[in-house]
Amino acid sequence: MHATNGSSVPRRQLGRLLTKLREDAQVTIESAADELDCSRQKIWRIERGLTAARGPDVRVLCELYRANQEQAAVLLGLTELSKAEGWWHAYGRSIPIWFSLYMGLESVARQVRHYNAELVPGLLQTPGYATALFLSNRPELSEEERKKAVNLRIQRQGLLARRLPPAPDLTVILSEAVLRRPVPGRPVMAEQLRHLLAVGERSNITVRVLPLAAGPPLAAEAGTFVLLDFPTNAVGNPSEPPTVYVEGLTGALYLDQPEEIIAYERVWSGLESLALDERQSMELIDAILGECYE
Repeated sequence: MHATNGSSVPRRQLGRLLTKLREDAQVTIESAADELDCSRQKIWRIERGLTAARGPDVRVLCELYRANQEQAAVLLGLTELSKAEGWWHAYGRSIPIWFSLYMGLESVARQVRHYNAELVPGLLQTPGYATALFLSNRPELSEEERKKAVNLRIQRQGLLARRLPPAPDLTVILSEAVLRRPVPGRPVMAEQLRHLLAVGERSNITVRVLPLAAGPPLAAEAGTFVLLDFPTNAVGNPSEPPTVYVEGLTGALYLDQPEEIIAYERVWSGLESLALDERQSMELIDAILGECYE
């Protein structure tokens, strides 16, 4: 996977965080502009993610907004990333490991569409399933670190039940192989499948299964990905452009160029045409639960 030119994701997230800090500190745009000796329009454009911010300016704003050390590190990391023509977000480098740019986007999305051929997505994982994954894939983590990672994953799921702002609609398409692969242990997987059956009853969550009999989809080349769509603003335009998130072993790729969105929308349409409908998917999950894990 290659990063492409022009992604505005880091600038948008930087602008959102700067706006929140400024408002929390009760600082006006005019006061911020005076501090930087610039126009009000420049502050507005930075906060809207329309222009890249300079490191020295962000440092001044951090002081003005009374940002703590961790917040300042995040903002300066995003400032560096926003300068890149094409970029990977590498965890633990420009931005501290605990901070996820994706979580910021997910929290303001109107619709989240997730395809996964290997695992149940984090938003639908049980604590037991998440713990088993960390034990298997991240054995270097201490017990305390593992518990924190699992807790963060479970807390993140709260956005699916929130009232204000309205919870996003989540649609997940899973390969049948995900359901048949014990990760690891039959009791853990049984609990996870029962959880999928339960959340599939919720009005804003749709779980569909891509049967093995459907053959390899176009998504076999695209791999696991997430499509994020955002609410409209007062004039009816999306508050953020649609974004594709593709996670790798050492980082994540964010795509928001029109041709990139079109390509992944085509892949998603192909998945929808091959996947079982909601009722059929729930029936298959229930059948696999009884056949393999109970």
